[in-house]
Amino acid sequence: MTSRYLWLAIAMVSISLVAASFVLVAWMKLEPCPLCIFQRLLFMIMSVLAFMTFFAARHPVGRPVGILTLLTAISGAGVAGYQVWLQAQPAARFTCGGADPNLIERVVEWLGQHAPLLFLATGECQDTALMILGFSLAAWALAAFATSAVVSFWALMGRRAEVATR
Repeated sequence: MTSRYLWLAIAMVSISLVAASFVLVAWMKLEPCPLCIFQRLLFMIMSVLAFMTFFAARHPVGRPVGILTLLTAISGAGVAGYQVWLQAQPAARFTCGGADPNLIERVVEWLGQHAPLLFLATGECQDTALMILGFSLAAWALAAFATSAVVSFWALMGRRAEVATR
């Protein structure tokens, strides 16, 4: 499998996870938190970047866009990892919605005001209302972002090897 198809796989999985988040929110009547919405945004960005890399894989612009995809996956893993950590803390000890909103909360609030169907955050970050096979949605997002980061790195190294053999 060429590295080009790895980018397509990342894009398809990312967009599928975004679609699944909308279905779960509507079907299970979940209330996404600011960190959940930010992860959704990062999956959207990652899918666009991975699609761009798929189409530009044989051009010089493909590598920098692939690096941006990798950095987005690493950032998503950081955000999801933080939420997993928050969920593991005793109730009310830490919260994502403090008196002073942080940068992520401000971005999510602005997006929620302009596109509420996509980005309205009404839940609490520590909430584990839905567990799948014993893991919270944040833990599953962490696994997806980490896997995407590994596959992105692998695809970048594979592209480097493909260019070197030409």
